[in-house]
Amino acid sequence: MTIRRLLATTAAGLLLATGLAACGDSGTGNEDAVAADGSVDLSKVTLIVGDQRGTSAEALLKAAGLDDTPYKIDWKLFTSGPPLLEALDAGAVHVGQVGNTPPLFAAAAGSDFKIVSAISYTGQGDAILVPKDSPLKSVSELAGKTVAVAEGSSANYNLLGQLSQAGVKYSDVKIQNLQPADALTAFTAGHVDAWTTWEPYTSQAEIQDGARVLADGSKVMNGYSFNVASDAALDDKATSAALADYLNRITKAALWAGAHPEEWTKIWAEQTGLTPDITAAAAKKRPVSTVPIDQTVIDSEQKMADAFTAAGLLPESVDVTPYFDDRYNSDTTGSKVETSAAAK
Repeated sequence: MTIRRLLATTAAGLLLATGLAACGDSGTGNEDAVAADGSVDLSKVTLIVGDQRGTSAEALLKAAGLDDTPYKIDWKLFTSGPPLLEALDAGAVHVGQVGNTPPLFAAAAGSDFKIVSAISYTGQGDAILVPKDSPLKSVSELAGKTVAVAEGSSANYNLLGQLSQAGVKYSDVKIQNLQPADALTAFTAGHVDAWTTWEPYTSQAEIQDGARVLADGSKVMNGYSFNVASDAALDDKATSAALADYLNRITKAALWAGAHPEEWTKIWAEQTGLTPDITAAAAKKRPVSTVPIDQTVIDSEQKMADAFTAAGLLPESVDVTPYFDDRYNSDTTGSKVETSAAAK
């Protein structure tokens, strides 16, 4: 299956829901917000933001008291990063937060986007899980076993990296390409031997079903989470201005959550439908810090892309450098963020 087909297949249903014509055939739909003198009226801007259950960006902004934006936000919910990026490429979304792997597959598919901000949660919450009564004790024993993973997600790289360290070829494992909800069902029903996922799903499986962590990503994953924006959004003066404000707010909100775990985990639980003990456990495994878009980040992602290519999961080598844009570094890692990390 080609990367384009993989992403399109997982996204098809969601794209119908979001409406591909949301932004029109070209541009972002915010062209009228730019006056004749070049000034931008943010009150006329609608920023279309992709969100995920695990990310909970909408709830995060509200919890931190940062949802009073001078522009309208139209939230679109996705199951994981790959379908969000497909919607971004199709013009249905302006910006959204994804893990460290989906942009690599989107780049291989020739999508039009840029990584515009980064944050680190470490890799503690990324895990390969097995049922509580599983006889498996090490990653090396996954050879010949069936593993559920959302292909193209951050969990995909964790699985690839863990197998490589254990001396197991990716092709030696039977992969079930499943989104989190379907993967959880298959895992609890005993249809797969293991499940590779991320928070809050890791803690959900541990607490609700007694799942055991076979290996976590603390020594494999770079822990990055990215905000990605469409080229069209970046090229549009009004949308780009709203992006600068949004990225500043969402970074502050993430830092606020890290500084106020008890308050945040209760709100996170309400938003996701999970119990507070699950979100509290997830939050403990996600210490947060800001990261600038710089060569260190680019090199880390290039290493991942090369690993996917070597394993045959990407059809050819991908140069990730053109997919990074550091224009918002001052909005996401500078004094604007640091002086007001605790928004409330």
